[in-house]
Amino acid sequence: MKNFHYLVALSELDSFMVIRVMRTGGIEVMSKHVAVLDGGMGRELKRMGAPFSQPLWSAQALIESPSLVRQAHQNFIDAGAEIITVNSYACVPFHLGQELFERQGAVLAQLAAKIANSVAKCAISNSQRPITVAGAIPPVLGSYRPDLFEPKQAMGILDTLVAAQEPHVDMWIAETISSIEEFSTIQQALKNSTKKKYYSFTLQDVPNEQASLRSGELLADTVKQVCDTGADGMLFNCSIPEVMAEAIKQTKALSKAFGKELEIGAYANSFGPIQAGHKANNSLNQTNAVSAEEYLEFVKQWHQLGATIIGGCCGIHPEHIQAISHWKYAEH
Repeated sequence: MKNFHYLVALSELDSFMVIRVMRTGGIEVMSKHVAVLDGGMGRELKRMGAPFSQPLWSAQALIESPSLVRQAHQNFIDAGAEIITVNSYACVPFHLGQELFERQGAVLAQLAAKIANSVAKCAISNSQRPITVAGAIPPVLGSYRPDLFEPKQAMGILDTLVAAQEPHVDMWIAETISSIEEFSTIQQALKNSTKKKYYSFTLQDVPNEQASLRSGELLADTVKQVCDTGADGMLFNCSIPEVMAEAIKQTKALSKAFGKELEIGAYANSFGPIQAGHKANNSLNQTNAVSAEEYLEFVKQWHQLGATIIGGCCGIHPEHIQAISHWKYAEH
């Protein structure tokens, strides 16, 4: 094999095509046009043996064993992740309870962001490989439940999460968004941030010619709203892998029609469909795991359809991310 060393990434997220320089001085672009996102922090922490129970979910490790949160991030970086997401998904009243959130919600979200930032800086220093930290904006009133969303109640929680993470992150991913109303509220909470903003939607787990959000709203209407706000990208997560391709295809075509070149991405769950009315705190023991090899076949399809940010959500572990990273740098 030729001797290469890493020189630089073209930009934080514009391509993540790593330029590698031969010792003779020639420049060769070897990687595919895709940024590798990390996998699901919650289930990775559980698998590692971190303190983990409902309703605290991944916040329990922040409270009782933050060193394991650091290790989980490192596991994904070692596997090839180029973007790591702050472990703030459960730093909301839905998981912490209202009293604990009021006392420690901001502190925990800030701690999560500082841990991710520190791990990324160490990785960059040790490997000269660019690592981007994504601040996480979760569903603040419950995952998969657009019927429970209330904008005024949500805004105060969102403001807390944004302020706590802003100084320590490079970009934002608002994830598992179930409705256009939820998206609009999050967009307002992030409007004063100068950092890139990516909005990730959770889809109904029914493969269909017309992709739709958990709310039942059509993806076509959602893409228009996202394009109108000047978002940097639109992603899909926390849904089965089988529904991602149609969403990517529609988003690619619609954003182009609306005159906006959105970056598109996907990071799916490893387990089976989530039913309407599902309670997020009841999903701890869901299995039906997708293997790394099986997941990679979906990834290849998403990339072919136009996805340039790809990783994993619940139940997607470092071995899945490693398979994506190896594929990214494999010979064409």
